[in-house]
Amino acid sequence: MREFSKDYLRRTRTGMWDDSRVALEPLALDTHDRILDVGCGTGELSRVLAAESTGEVVGCDADPSLLAVANEHVPVVAGDALRLPFADDTFDLVVCQALLINLPDPAVALTEFARVSRGLVAAIEPDNGAVDIESSVATEASLERQARRAYLNGVDTDVSLGADAREAFDRAGVTVRETRRYDHVRTIEPPYSERAVVAARRKATGAGLADDRPTMLSGSLTEPEYDALRSAWRKMGRTVVDQMADRSYSRTETVPFYVTVGRI
Repeated sequence: MREFSKDYLRRTRTGMWDDSRVALEPLALDTHDRILDVGCGTGELSRVLAAESTGEVVGCDADPSLLAVANEHVPVVAGDALRLPFADDTFDLVVCQALLINLPDPAVALTEFARVSRGLVAAIEPDNGAVDIESSVATEASLERQARRAYLNGVDTDVSLGADAREAFDRAGVTVRETRRYDHVRTIEPPYSERAVVAARRKATGAGLADDRPTMLSGSLTEPEYDALRSAWRKMGRTVVDQMADRSYSRTETVPFYVTVGRI
């Protein structure tokens, strides 16, 4: 399983449910006494679950440094998603967000979720292959699609699982009741945050692609193709920086998530 930093988890999860929580309705959060958030990371989903329910929400993650942050919102327990440190039937709902896409066999984790749940099992997972970009820089969307395709080809887990999670639920013996789509939209526009400025600078230097180089080259991308992509990426990044300087840059990224809920 891939590991993630506190900054990465906050950047990708913070504010995810601020605009709408309709997609969480199938979780019936107001009917549960105990809820477990597996792979809770820094606790962004845990905080939402606690706000929407009247029961106890517990966060669980294998990384103590992430749990230290999540513990600001809910009680936490250190544990592996494949070997949860709880007795059978401990919770009414066991849920995860962007966890299964990082596991070689999601059904193994879902089977463990079902063991400790006496009611519902849910997964909130993205389809990273269907991310949509709109940008004031003409080349940004096409270059991001190219880079994302190369990266996903080099990843050894199903990072596009979201829309097709039903198969993993079936293999875990959990009957799917409902699936809902939720689009997580992230927008960059003036005034620019410090994080947005740093991201633009990393594009201009090619630092982001350099970090992903081993993964991208482990797929079908060749080194000459990578070098050409990085050159075009840096040029695009410089245009982003220039547009930021005159406050004309804007970017919208839409990541489709799917909330799949099943009953034991």
